[in-house]
Amino acid sequence: MAGYRDLLRTPGVGRIMAAQLTARFPNGMTSLAVLLHIEFVTGSYGAAGLVLAATSVGQAIAGPVTSRWMGVWGMRRVLSTTLAICAITITVLALVETVVPVYMVLGLIAGLSTPPVQSAVRTIYPKMVNSRQLTPLFSLDASLQEIIWIVAPVVITLVATQVGTVQALLLIVAILISGGSWFILSPEVGRVRIPRSRRSIGKVLAKPPVLLATVIGFLLIGACAAVEAGVVATFDHGGLEAGIVLAVFSIGSLAGGLSFGHIPVGPWAMARRLAILAVGLSLTVVSLNIWWLGGTLFLAGIGIAPALAVLFAMTSVSVKFSETAEAYGWIGTGQLIGAAAGSAVAGFLIDGTGPQGAYWAAAAFAIAGTAVAVACVRAFPDLRHRDPSPMPDTEPVGTIT
Repeated sequence: MAGYRDLLRTPGVGRIMAAQLTARFPNGMTSLAVLLHIEFVTGSYGAAGLVLAATSVGQAIAGPVTSRWMGVWGMRRVLSTTLAICAITITVLALVETVVPVYMVLGLIAGLSTPPVQSAVRTIYPKMVNSRQLTPLFSLDASLQEIIWIVAPVVITLVATQVGTVQALLLIVAILISGGSWFILSPEVGRVRIPRSRRSIGKVLAKPPVLLATVIGFLLIGACAAVEAGVVATFDHGGLEAGIVLAVFSIGSLAGGLSFGHIPVGPWAMARRLAILAVGLSLTVVSLNIWWLGGTLFLAGIGIAPALAVLFAMTSVSVKFSETAEAYGWIGTGQLIGAAAGSAVAGFLIDGTGPQGAYWAAAAFAIAGTAVAVACVRAFPDLRHRDPSPMPDTEPVGTIT
């Protein structure tokens, strides 16, 4: 913890981390609030699912595109524009009663205009700390984001059920504007300039570490999404027990990130961390008892934040600075698709075999991720004695001969 205290004493690090966590807080609230609101307005979970799917598609498309735009028009301009559009769209979604297709269009626009805060802040980090501090900073970031997934769903569910779904969506807008403005106005956001990428969009996926990070992110988040579906199905659609067990899962990730963040990252680091997740999730299928699930999911969670930290570090070191935002955008898109796939597979298995099927699905995703990490170990950079900062962009220099 002393190392993390020293890290947070670095000028600007504590402020930018708090600002970006606040700006990203709506990410843990929007899907649930949209689902509850559309179901309340239309009386149909099917309609709510369609609107939510449109929102997720928008977010998946936007990830690499808006992230890349930050190198063209600047971070503040892109963040401000997307923030304004997203806030207006969610406000309209909350206040205007209309038909499902219009709600789907609004959901798609809200997804497309989700501010690329995550890509922006992970592009800024290498410019704020020295090479020795960068990997622990990525680990701390991955750990603290668990606060979003522990607190945000609880807050938005309480507001939506006790006050109203309209008020829940307007609360998201308020946090989006205040947190987003805090982040956008941070000095580091104005100070760091992302060079314009000279390569066409998508070419960054040709780099093996970036493609590998996207695939593993897909499998990792797919496992987590399947767990969420399984826990909700096990404890009768999100009762108190479900919230407690999911919180324990996130607390395990927080503990793992803080415990392992200082360990140097070698080529086998990802495989070891995913193996912890795979073992924990494989043990969940033994029993659906709340104490057993809590213990096994805590164990599984220990591998999540450390694995995400490896994803961020291996991406940073493998690309030019001008490509970092787009690379993180693709990784985010992979994770969104993974969340959708994990939920869908778990849902089918729950219908067919009961809640235990979801845990089998989660274990399968985690085992597949571990297998990929082992099979592709040569593609992982060795960061134990290497600066994990992005490669600098260089331009030809004219010489007189």
